[in-house]
This record gives sequence, structure tokens and C-alpha cells, in this order.
Amino acid sequence: MIEYILRRLMYGILVILIMVIFVFFVMRAVPGDVVALQLAEASSVSEEQVDEIKSQLGLDKSIGAQLVVWLTGAVQGDLGNSLWSNQPVVEMIANRMPVTLELTFLSVILAIIIGIPIGVISAVKHNTFIDHILRVTSVGGLSIPNFWLGLIILMILSLVFNWIPPLGFQTFSENPIINLQQMIFPSLVLAVTLASSIIRMTRSALLEVLHTDFIRTIRSKGAKERVVIYKHALRNSLVSVITLIGIQIGTLLGGTVVLETIFSLPGLGSLIFESVTIRDYPIVQASVLTFGSMFLLVNLVVDVMYGWIDPRIRNN
Repeated sequence: MIEYILRRLMYGILVILIMVIFVFFVMRAVPGDVVALQLAEASSVSEEQVDEIKSQLGLDKSIGAQLVVWLTGAVQGDLGNSLWSNQPVVEMIANRMPVTLELTFLSVILAIIIGIPIGVISAVKHNTFIDHILRVTSVGGLSIPNFWLGLIILMILSLVFNWIPPLGFQTFSENPIINLQQMIFPSLVLAVTLASSIIRMTRSALLEVLHTDFIRTIRSKGAKERVVIYKHALRNSLVSVITLIGIQIGTLLGGTVVLETIFSLPGLGSLIFESVTIRDYPIVQASVLTFGSMFLLVNLVVDVMYGWIDPRIRNN
């Protein structure tokens, strides 16, 4: 098991390295650069001034040399400074990270609370009217883009209920009520896609388990149907559901980039959006590295949970 986790860890690090290098070159291939944006409002700029600013920002070196410098610093824990504010990127990400983690955590909890019970009902009511309604609803949830649903909810809240989320973000420790008012709707929007996927996966996995021989054996011994479903069948179905949740964490983190901007949340997603707009390369590269590391960590946790749920994997 340990050898398997170490192998997955090495594979994940390689993927993150390729992803960060890809983003590094893509950011520099985008038209416009940070120097041109900083000097956009200047009336007249000489070539010497442009070269001096590039030298100060470390952009006068070749792209390959910039990549080597950045990777060397990243390995040593130094992700550089912002090209605009000159603040350490690590501090900026640390300040924004709690908001994104809270948003992702609430979304996963909501998706599990909504998805698994509905998936169980859909499987138990297999091929009935209720099952058809739930399946159509889950397909609809998968088809709706997060950003569109977020905008529609904001419009309904403001135009119909004359209410908008409180401005000026407050953490849960500062004011739990205001914090939940600010987080509940973006979390719900972000949870829709994952909940829909969980419904479909729970239904199909549970149906498959309910038709296995060991479930027939348990039923033949006179076990109650509730015990058969929740104690035996559902537990064996959760491996597929947990796998799905682990994979979808990356999608949730990507979704925060748009939703944090729509709902004015000061998280890591909105920081990436702002940094791409002003070509702040170190922040974008470090944020992608952070998202990739979080995704790798979640997948490792999923691997460990496999062993906890399925003893066959733990023993092997």
C-alpha cells in the first residue's frame, strides 16, 4: 500500500511539473505584458525606462532562464513576489486560501448531503416515476454551467427578493451569520454539478451491488431491507462514489475562479482571475501550483480511503 501511494505521489509531482511549465509558457504567449500595462497611462516612455523596469522585474532574461530561476525558487519554498505590489506571493496565497477552502468544503458537504440520499432513493425506486424524475433532474444539474446558474441566482435574489449577499467579506470566526450568508449560495451553485454526478454514480453502483449474490444471501437470511441497503449494499457502493468525489475536487477548484469573481469573494480563484488580467505571472504560476498540489493531496486521501472501505485493497 505504501509503495502504491509513493508511486502515485511521484506520478502526481510529474503531472504538476508539466502543468506549471505549460502555464508558464502560455502566460508569456498571451498578447500584452506586465510592463506595457504598468506604463499604459504614462504620456511618454523611453526605451531605457522600459528596459530598466524589465530588469527590475527579472523579465530581461530569456524565457528559459526565467523558468529555471522560478523553478529553483519554488523548490526552495520561494515563489517570488508580485510584479505589481512586490508582496511575497506565498503571503498573498495564504491570505486568499481560507476562502477557497471554505467554499470547496461547503460545496462537497452539500453535494454529499444532497447526492447520496437522492441516489439511494433513485436506486430503490428503480424504473418508477420517481426514478425517472430524479434521473432527469440529475442530467439537468450536469448540463447547467456554474457561472450561468450563479448569475441567475444573483438576479433572482436581487430582483425578486430584493436581497443581495452582504458586501465586505467576513470570516466565519468574525461573524458566522454574515459569513454563511456570503458563502451559502456560491457553495450551492458549485455543489450542483457534483451532487448530480453523485446521484448518478450512487444509483448505478447501488443497483449493481443489489444484484450480487452476497446481497441475495443476506436477504435469504431474513435481514430487513433497510439493513440490506444501508449496512451492506451502500457501503460497498461508496468506493465508486468516493472516487468520483476525489476526481471532481479538481473541477470544484476550477469552478471557484468564476464563482468567486461573480459573488465578490476574496479567494484564490478571484486572485487568479485578477492576476491573469494584469499579467502578474508569479501569482498565476504559484496559484496553479497550489491548486495542483491540493488536487494531488485529495487523490492521495482517496487512495487511503479505498483501503479503509475495501479490506481487499488494504490487504493487497
